[in-house]
Amino acid sequence: MTFIRTPSTDEDFFEQNRVAAGYVPNYVGTFAARPAVYEAWKQLNTAIRSSMDLRRYELATLAAAAALRSSYCSLAHGKVLAEKFYSPDEVAALVSTPPADPVDRAVMAFARKVALAADRVTQADVDELRGVGLSDDDVLDVALAAAARCFFSKTLDATGTAPDAAFHSLPTQLREALTVGRAVDAPG
Repeated sequence: MTFIRTPSTDEDFFEQNRVAAGYVPNYVGTFAARPAVYEAWKQLNTAIRSSMDLRRYELATLAAAAALRSSYCSLAHGKVLAEKFYSPDEVAALVSTPPADPVDRAVMAFARKVALAADRVTQADVDELRGVGLSDDDVLDVALAAAARCFFSKTLDATGTAPDAAFHSLPTQLREALTVGRAVDAPG
């Protein structure tokens, strides 16, 4: 459900954006009114991800999404982390507890700050990332991932786009920890 009505008649658009899991995510319906914007978003997001290690991208994205209170994006990216890199309990903890690894901790803190207060990022923030081994390119990648997440998360929340009911299949503790804003759509 969304706060706005979007076209539902362009079956090609919906079929082209059916996820591997076999359903059309709610966000696709939101962007159905502006397919060119959605295509531009996919290109931007692909370009950002292509220069980053997937785990780092997902950590930065989760940190930004959780800071923005975007359940949809927190659930989606937390799910990836739980499937590929961590246990569900470890991912659930990342929402409220900084990771032990100093690089991951610095990346997530920086992504949160970019999402919530980019105007307050200082040289000291960048130097902290450099101090744990990130290059200037790496810092830019984290900033890009967090800034891009702001666009997508805020668009979904501003239009009332609820996280997909498919997220109910996540382990309860993970789903509850990652639901930081809007509730997940009701099943069925």
